[in-house]
Amino acid sequence: MSETRVLDIDDIRVTFDTPDGPVEAVRGVSMHVKPGETVAVVGESGSGKSQIMMAAMGLLAGNGTAAGAVRYRGQDLLSLSPRKLNALRGKKITMIFQEPMTSLDPLYRIGVQLSEPLRVHGGLSAKAAMARALELLKLVQIPKPEEKIRAYPHELSGGQRQRVMIAMALANDPDLLIADEPTTALDVTIQAEILQLLADLQERIGMSILFITHDLTIVEAFADRVYVMRKGLLEEEGPTDQIFGNPRTDYTKMLLAAEPEGTKAPVPANAPVLLKGENVEVTFGAPASLFGKDTTFRAVDGIDIALQKGQTIGVVGESGSGKSTLGRALLQLLPSDGTVVYQGDRIDGLDRGQMRRYRSHLQMVFQDPYGSLSPRMTVGEIIAEGLSVHAPDLPRKEREKQVAQVLTDVGLEPSFRNRFPHEFSGGQRQRIAIARAVILRPDVIVLDEPTSALDRSVQKQVIELLRRLQVENELSYIFISHDLAVVRALSDYVMVMKNGVVVEQGPTAEIFDSPRTEYTRKLMEAAFNLREVLKGQIQVKEATAAT
Repeated sequence: MSETRVLDIDDIRVTFDTPDGPVEAVRGVSMHVKPGETVAVVGESGSGKSQIMMAAMGLLAGNGTAAGAVRYRGQDLLSLSPRKLNALRGKKITMIFQEPMTSLDPLYRIGVQLSEPLRVHGGLSAKAAMARALELLKLVQIPKPEEKIRAYPHELSGGQRQRVMIAMALANDPDLLIADEPTTALDVTIQAEILQLLADLQERIGMSILFITHDLTIVEAFADRVYVMRKGLLEEEGPTDQIFGNPRTDYTKMLLAAEPEGTKAPVPANAPVLLKGENVEVTFGAPASLFGKDTTFRAVDGIDIALQKGQTIGVVGESGSGKSTLGRALLQLLPSDGTVVYQGDRIDGLDRGQMRRYRSHLQMVFQDPYGSLSPRMTVGEIIAEGLSVHAPDLPRKEREKQVAQVLTDVGLEPSFRNRFPHEFSGGQRQRIAIARAVILRPDVIVLDEPTSALDRSVQKQVIELLRRLQVENELSYIFISHDLAVVRALSDYVMVMKNGVVVEQGPTAEIFDSPRTEYTRKLMEAAFNLREVLKGQIQVKEATAAT
């Protein structure tokens, strides 16, 4: 009966007005969530998963409209005034957003942002709210929480920002948690901890969870029921065991079968070194002074790296280990110490103007695509911007032709070039960021979690694209990721980082098959046994509930 349901979504339709005409992102979808239930919504990037929940929360972009009914315990959310909706959001219904950097205010410290919902919805004093905020940071396993509570969002790693968003969503013990790719930027060990935390909280307060994700390993272990979406429509639904054990549609079968395949052959030993770093160090904070204590933190601590032509070096490690910082330092996107050499030229210490001649050769795909894409430019303008700067004499028609081709290469429609970033899903934005980098045909691309928001089927497409481009253009990649299955498929050399240093490195097969350090062994075990670990957690939860 609908009255026993926490959330009832009935014939929801979401439409966006675009320069190319109306786009129906969701076309008459119905679903529900019962008290204490975990429901997963899966499907390829752009299938409309997130837009249903954005409509339910009253958070659609300005050019979006929603029709149908979304009821929270019988109350229609679509008809509520902003004031009444705000009374529910952040207290009874909370949401973990897919891109935490765009959801956290860059002008406020983490503690202030965490304590706000506690004061507004929980009625806590400023002091009590800050104390509770510190407890929440500890709850989600943020390292050095006493320091991080005073940090700004840009001072945290992608995984740490995502954990802050999770802490904020859990602050007031919600009745319904909508989690949109909540573990996207988290390494496997933290994934297990966060999912265990959600399972424990669900058991303690009876919270319902609506889980939007592309990670089917998590879904199989964590969800009670599954909805499968495709192109704005509901493709299939049912209990998790049924969906995974006996899927009815070819589309669902394809999703379940899609896994990264193949391995990369190592480059010849005599292949030239394109990019080399020696004793690379990156330090944040400031030393002790008359008016303050020492706040220095060494994020990257004396790393050596040599990237050969045609090589892919995978960089793995837990969130906050310094992976992304190393990639940015090598491309001189932040101040660093040590030596960085590109094709014989020292580029460390060069200013912005001096680095311009190297930028077309050294590209980066950032971890947070939405934060790196200008909201005021169309996708076509964003992708063509590099050509305008580095190939100003290229005719306009040729530029447009190359933009259309690269969009096709990354699995997007050429017509999408007239839309703006906010009109795309997280996975689509990630492909746009890849297109922007590869259109310049650089020598080196640093890929920072380039497949984290992509479902497995699209991951396979992007992996094949990166492989093809690498062969055709003799590209070299530094591939930063927590997804070890993708790293194994794409890399021929792997570096394992922890606390700013490299604890182990070597050929991919050697690192994966015969890891030497205990840290690497734990990473591998967590990655390839995550399904079993999570299933064990859920079985314990179910046994506890039964007694």
